[in-house]
This record gives sequence, structure tokens and C-alpha cells, in this order.
Amino acid sequence: MRLVFAGTPDPAVPSLRALLESPRHEVVAVVTRPDAPAGRGRKLVRSPVGLLADDAGIPVLTPARPSEPDFIARLAELAPDCCPVVAYGALVPRKALDVPRHGWVNLHFSLLPAWRGAAPVQAALRHGDEITGASTFLLEEGLDTGPVFGVVTEEVRPTDTASDLLGRLATSGAGLLVATLDGIEDGTLDARPQPAGGVSLAPKVTAADARVDWTAPPVAVDRLIRSVTPEPGAWTTFRDERLGLGPVTRPEDAAEFVPGALEPGELRAEKRRVLVGTAGSPVQLGEVRPVGKRAMPAPDWARGVRIVAGERLT
Repeated sequence: MRLVFAGTPDPAVPSLRALLESPRHEVVAVVTRPDAPAGRGRKLVRSPVGLLADDAGIPVLTPARPSEPDFIARLAELAPDCCPVVAYGALVPRKALDVPRHGWVNLHFSLLPAWRGAAPVQAALRHGDEITGASTFLLEEGLDTGPVFGVVTEEVRPTDTASDLLGRLATSGAGLLVATLDGIEDGTLDARPQPAGGVSLAPKVTAADARVDWTAPPVAVDRLIRSVTPEPGAWTTFRDERLGLGPVTRPEDAAEFVPGALEPGELRAEKRRVLVGTAGSPVQLGEVRPVGKRAMPAPDWARGVRIVAGERLT
């Protein structure tokens, strides 16, 4: 089939690469978000999907909005049979959805109808899901509501960060997307409506959402931090300045701490570890990132700031 692929960030790259390597399909163009400023110099940078397309010599379309008449006209000229889409980052209007005869097939990183929205992996981690996965479905104007072609499942590991889990789903999901397009071309695959029950939403995670609440139980603190690692990054405040946080661990002697041994947010700096109080047993800090500095092991940070007994993260 003739394909126009739509995607933007790193998790979409394995899918584009798999389609470029498929002998059954031809990627005639790529749609991605416009080049965006990045780094200290704020120079315009091509998206990861756009970079791969450039390397492959494929035309790259970067409409500010996919509803632009010029983009709709260009899409019609390309005459795709189908438009696979992975984390494109913009809503596709009806006029664009109607162009390919097989529609737009979206790879979404959840087991729909669970975790519809922009941040399904983060939501799965934050809520403690033991199993998640990826789904291919026919894109509609609704939020991830279209009928599903297929799914692949993935076990959530106890130490997974959002980056870890999304990396595995991006790889397995790429295989699912290729298989879905193969089935559509063969006429052997039909999409089935999503169940009416089990719907949950996963809106975009903001920096405010990534602030740690030390009055929560330790399991909730752990899940939150892993769910926002590396983006947007967990944080707290120390001495009225923001302090970035990497994943925490449960101390080996956690069971020995009586309730209230450390108040929520209270710090205990020891020679080889730094503990923080929660609503239950304390957690052990991993890496921290003070403002304007690189990430460092928590004990090194604690020695530098000379924590006073009773000081807290807030």
C-alpha cells in the first residue's frame, strides 16, 4: 500500500523504520510537527521522525495544523491508501481523515479503551497497572474512540520508568502496526468497536502534576516519580528552590521504621543514603538535580548542602 506516515517523537521512529523496511508497503511521505526551538541556542530542530525521513530521502510535510487547505490538497495529491499515525501530536480533521481509502490507522500505547489520551504510559505507571500494551485502531474525530484492529500486551516491571516502558511498547507496537497494515491490505482484518466499559482517560502530564506529594504512601510516591521520568521530571522543593528527582527505592530496612519515624518530607542524611519520610515508611532518594546543576547521587548532594536535622522536602 501507498502510505503517508504521521508521527513526531522518538517512540514513533521504530514504526516508521519498520514500514520503510517492509517489502509490502511504500512510504511516499511523512507528516510531522514543525521544527521546534531546542537547546540553549534555541535553534530550530527537526523532529526524530522528520530526521529519519530526511535520511531515507522521503518528502516531509510540516503543517502548523493538519486542517490547512494546502496540506489537505497535498495529501490528496499523494493519494495514500492508508495513513499510519504514531504520536503525531495534533488532531486530524475529518477532511484529512477522508483522504486515504483505508483511513488513518493509529498506534496507541495502551489497551483501549483504557487510557485514552496523550499520556497512556504515564497513567499506567502512576496507577500501578501490572499489564499494559499497545493497540491499533481506526482513527476517528473522537479521542481514541475508533474500532480496534489488534493489540499487543506488555508486562509492567517494578522498576519501569516511562522511558523504559514506552521504549518496549514502541518496539512491539511497530510490529503490530506492520501486521495491521498487512491484514488491511489482504482484506483479512476487521476493526471491532471498543467495549463501552473500562474507559479511562490519560491527559497530558504537566510540570505541576510531576510535583511529589510526600504525604502520599511510599508506593504512590514511587509510581509518580517513575511515571514522569524522564519527562516532565519529578520535582520537589528544598530551601525554597526546586530540586529534580530521579526514581526512589524502598530501603532494605523499611520494615524496621515505626510509623512517624520520619514525617512526610523529612530528610535523614546518612553516609551512603538519604531517606525521605512519606505517609508510610520512608523512601530512599536516588539521583537529584539541583537548579542549574547536573544530576548527582543524593548522598553527594546531601554532603554539599549540609542538611540540618528536621529539614524537609516540601
